[in-house]
Formats: sequence, C-alpha cells, structure tokens
Amino acid sequence: MADSCFDGELEGSVPKLTSNEAVGDELKDDTPGVSGEIMLVNTDSFEECNHDLDTQFSGGEEGPDSPIRKVQREQEHELVGGMGKVSVADDDDKIESEDAVQELDLEDENDKEESLDEEYLQSPDWIQKEKHVFILSESGKPIYTRYGKEDRIVTLFGLMQALVSFVADSDDVIRCIIAGDHKFVFLVRSPLILVAVSYSVASIPQLLMQLTYVQNQIISVLTASALTRMFEKRRNYDFRHLLGGTERLLDNLLNLLDSHPSFLLGAIQCLPLTTSIRDTITQTVIQYCSKIKNLVFGLIICQNQLISLVRMKKFLLHPADLHLLFNLVNATESLKTSENWMPICLPKFDPNGYLYGHVSYLADDCEACLLLLSVDREQFFTLSEAKQKIVDRLRRHHCLEGINTAIRTSSYTVKAIGAPELRHFLYKSKTTAQYTCPEYTAPYHTEDEQRRLFGLYQLLHHRVHSVSRPLKMVYMVMDAQTLLGWVTKEFELYAALEPLVTKHNAIVYINKLLRWIKSEENRLFILNSPTF
Repeated sequence: MADSCFDGELEGSVPKLTSNEAVGDELKDDTPGVSGEIMLVNTDSFEECNHDLDTQFSGGEEGPDSPIRKVQREQEHELVGGMGKVSVADDDDKIESEDAVQELDLEDENDKEESLDEEYLQSPDWIQKEKHVFILSESGKPIYTRYGKEDRIVTLFGLMQALVSFVADSDDVIRCIIAGDHKFVFLVRSPLILVAVSYSVASIPQLLMQLTYVQNQIISVLTASALTRMFEKRRNYDFRHLLGGTERLLDNLLNLLDSHPSFLLGAIQCLPLTTSIRDTITQTVIQYCSKIKNLVFGLIICQNQLISLVRMKKFLLHPADLHLLFNLVNATESLKTSENWMPICLPKFDPNGYLYGHVSYLADDCEACLLLLSVDREQFFTLSEAKQKIVDRLRRHHCLEGINTAIRTSSYTVKAIGAPELRHFLYKSKTTAQYTCPEYTAPYHTEDEQRRLFGLYQLLHHRVHSVSRPLKMVYMVMDAQTLLGWVTKEFELYAALEPLVTKHNAIVYINKLLRWIKSEENRLFILNSPTF
C-alpha cells in the first residue's frame, strides 16, 4: 500500500469554486451549505467538538446559568418543585428500603457462580468481539456491558475499578492502555467509569468521544445532578435498577456509533426535501406553537434525519443532543402507536434538568415523528392539541405525501455527480453542522465493505485532526481505493475514489462534487433558522 499525506503541497492547485477563490479563505457565498443563520451549535473542528463533549458538567439545576431557568424567567412562569427532582425523591426512598437486600442477593449470586464467571471470560465468542463497552460505578458496581451479562464478569469490573483507583492514588487520571492491537480507553466521569476495549481502527480520541455519547445517554435519563446525588447517598447502590429498560437505548446507540457518520462528523443529516415543502412544514409548526409558553424546541425527524427544527430565540440545539433524540425515536418502537409524554434531559443544553417532550408520529401513514420540548410538565394536552392541528394542516397541503415521497426517492448515488471515478463521500458544512452523503453502491454494497469504508473514514478523520500534526489535506493511495480528506474553515470533505485515479483527476472530481452540492444545497441542507 502506498500512502502519502500533504498539507501545503497542493495549496496552489486544489480545486477552486471560482477563478479568484483561494483555498482556506473566509466564508464564501458559493461554498456549499454555508449559511449566516445558525440553527445548531456548530463545531469548527473535531478537536473543539471532542473537547466540548469531554468537558465535565458543572453547576446545579438551580444555578442562575441553567438554560431551563432562563426559559422559565423569560416566560415568567415558575414551575413548582423544580426540574428533575420528582424522580430523584422517589428513587431515594427505594434506595433506603432496597439497598441492603440487593447487596446480599448480588454477593450470594457471585459466590455461587464464581467458577462459571472465569469460564465465561475465556469464551472465544465473547473475547473476539471487535469492541466492548463497560460502565461501572466508582465503587466498582457493574452497570452495563455491551455483550454478555454484567453478573458474569464482576471480576473484570473489579479489575477496571482497581486500575482507575491505582492511577488516581498518584493524583492522575487513567486515559488509555495500549496492548498489542487492543486499545483500553477509560473515561472517568464521577460517579461513573466508562471503558472501551477495541481492536478496531477507531482512534483513542474517537473512542473517547463515543464513550462520552454513552455517558450522555445515561444523563438523558437521570440528569447529571440526580446521578451524583444518588451516588453520594448510596455508593454501593445497584444503578441497573434505575436504568432498567434503557439498555436498548445504549445498545442502539453503540450500533450507530460503529457505522453512522453523524457522530464522527459532529453533524446531522437532513432529509432532502424541496424548499416549498420544507417551508410549509416549518411555518405550520410556527403557526400552531409560537403562542405556547415555555416551548423550547419543535422538530420533525425521520430515519435519523432532520426534516424541520424550530427553536426559541437565544437557544440553539447541539448536534450531540439531537443525536440522542434520534436514538430515542429510533430505538423505541412503542412511540409509533400512541402520543407519549416523557422527561428528557439534553446534556449539552442543560445536564441538570429535564425538558418535557410530547413525542408522537405524525400519522399512521407517515414515518415522520414530531417532538415538542417544553420546560412545563403540565402541557401535554396543550401540545397534543397543537400536534393535531399541525397534522391536519400538513395533510391539507400534501406535506405528508411529500415526506413519504422523499423517504422513498430523495436519496442519491455518486452517479448524480457525473464523476465516474468517485465512489463515495462525506461532506460536512461547518457553519450549519449538517452533512450529506450518497447511498452506498458497488464496491461498498455489502455490510462488510461498508464497515471497511467507515473504518477508512475514521482513519482519514484522525489524520486531518491529529493533535500532534493536524493536516488541511490528506491524499492516500491504497491498493483498493484512493482516499482524500480536506478540511477548510467552511467544510470537511472525505472521499473514496478509484485506486488508479491520478492526483489531477481527483482534484477535478472533487471540484465537480462541490459544484454539484452547491446546486443542490437548498434540498440537502436547512439554511435558515426559524424561531418561535
């Protein structure tokens, strides 16, 4: 395999969108997907996004800087009891009455099956998984394992807790251990310890980002402050009882992290729609929701893609929070059959308080899901009425048909670009935190080949965002394909091309790709930022 990386070498010959545009200039109007209106929190680079995700939560739910409190003050509507306290009070009572019995039961079970546990740890089927993820408390209590059952690997959890404690005794924090092809990556977030064991191509920063998503998923159920209070009250409490039923969310999230580009890019994908249909959908949400107090976000999503997002002024939605909402809808089949009212914590918006979500599919004959997120826990019937009005108007204007048609026909392949040696690509607009990519076609039409391509994108992504040597452009000639990664102030682009493509032709095809994305940007991206 031949491999070459470059930064300044092509600075004068990289594709130009216009004859007088230089690479790396300030935002250009003709750069695909660029918008002056911000709808999502945008991240200029992977390092910035990773640092943001890896920052410890701070402040309490009653803190003056809490976004939820800001909403309440601005709407002049104070909620009784605060946010996120009801479930905590109930759980404290359960902790008092159940903790001793649970500890005895767990210890007794471990004594009986100790020999079976050792045998299980040596099982080839378990050992040979490409990536394991474990969650435990600071006291070493098992909380979650991606494969197998926590009770069968208690000794392994104890070993991981011992490693964390040993390093902590030296006033340090363990981050990773490299053993041959395996990477052992630790994320210590009191009161949780998260560990990834992987021999995949994913880099250590990428694995840390994935663990942070896993931790955010737990926070979305309990809130950070509630989790901390529970642990302070009972350090040996079995948190699995509080997280019961959320395993499906963690399992689904980990599957997405292994294959979905949105997490790698820190961006979201929009369902391609004509401007008229998307505008009608957005204006309908605004029409029936703008007068509802304490409503923070209204969004319509489908198949992990965004259709429309309307927000309260001054508040932006972070892509990481939107990913958790996608995962909630994607992993919960029961949402399809009824209107649902549930507390949802968005860790990047406010890790210490709940928003209350009215979550329901638009109709039995439409796969799109409507989420209305409010700080008022008493608004179910108000939001339910608004939802029905939204659906009625969308049906009158044939928007539901438009959504269904888009789901069936809006995806595209690289053939649409007219660049025969281009196989696949990922394009992220930094200003909008949105990305687009084509469907997989040959030679990436099988699951194994798609996983391999995703691993190559991870490799490219790590090379251009390397802390020790960040690059603006990477060009890699390999046996089975040629890879190109390009990062500017406005966008990130990762592309796979035919293995024998010349450097000159690769540049020509990338330039053609950028022109095509520009011509389709109103369909592929949401370039405005509507508010209530």
